Amino acid sequence: MINPKTLPMIRGAQRLFSRRVPPDIEVLTLPSGAGVRLHRPAFGTGPGPAVLWIHGGGYLIGTPAQDDAACRVLARELGATVAAVRYRLAPEFPYPSSLEDCYSVLTWLHGLPAVDPERIAIAGASAGGGLAAALALLARDRAEVPVASQLLVYPMLDDRSSDRVGEHDSKFRLWTRSSNRYGWRSYLGDADPNVAVPARRQDLSGLPQAWIGVGTFDLFHDEDLEYAERLRAAGVPCDVEVVEGAFHGFDGIAAKAPVSRAFFGSQLDFLRRTLTQTETAGA
Repeated sequence: MINPKTLPMIRGAQRLFSRRVPPDIEVLTLPSGAGVRLHRPAFGTGPGPAVLWIHGGGYLIGTPAQDDAACRVLARELGATVAAVRYRLAPEFPYPSSLEDCYSVLTWLHGLPAVDPERIAIAGASAGGGLAAALALLARDRAEVPVASQLLVYPMLDDRSSDRVGEHDSKFRLWTRSSNRYGWRSYLGDADPNVAVPARRQDLSGLPQAWIGVGTFDLFHDEDLEYAERLRAAGVPCDVEVVEGAFHGFDGIAAKAPVSRAFFGSQLDFLRRTLTQTETAGA
């Protein structure tokens, strides 16, 4: 459980974990102050696709190093440049700090010579999925960087889910209502939730096509499916992957289990399809 008492200990352990930098990864700090853990593709002769990856952690904890393995696979399988963002964390840096960090990396990625500016996907898990959804909205509103698709892995989209009472409350693992309440309160600070919370945004039209995946025993299950339906109602194509009996972060706990492999495979298929569609449309 994450709370003000456990937060420093968890962060300390994660800092130790993230110090190691494998030789195939570049660690950069942009002029904006945002950090990037960069994974380059092993093949490709011209500008190719890119994925901006945003780590999870309830807006409170986490580091891009925790997703090195997944980002490495994305770079290899998609022939993509993958930029994993190191963003500022709440409560020290509430909204919009982390979102602006992600946007600065998006604009930087868009300008790289190795990147096709029309083939950039944004992706993230948990709070990173929530930031990816918010980033898609911000990119649409600012109209400076086109986004080909958004991949939202059990995204943290709605602060109001902490107040819901559901039949599966006893099944939740890794992320509970109390942790969720603390995460959202820390992230929002004094911000207007109708602006800062993706699920509270009224206009979802004009967003890039989406993929949303979540388990049935995940606290975010209902809010994620509701967001998917709202995207579709707004004319945004949205693939939905629901994993029966799966809890929050199940694929990280049991990465080699067949259900986790299939879940990640669905994500790869979506990114491969959407980034290839953009390439064909621009040809």
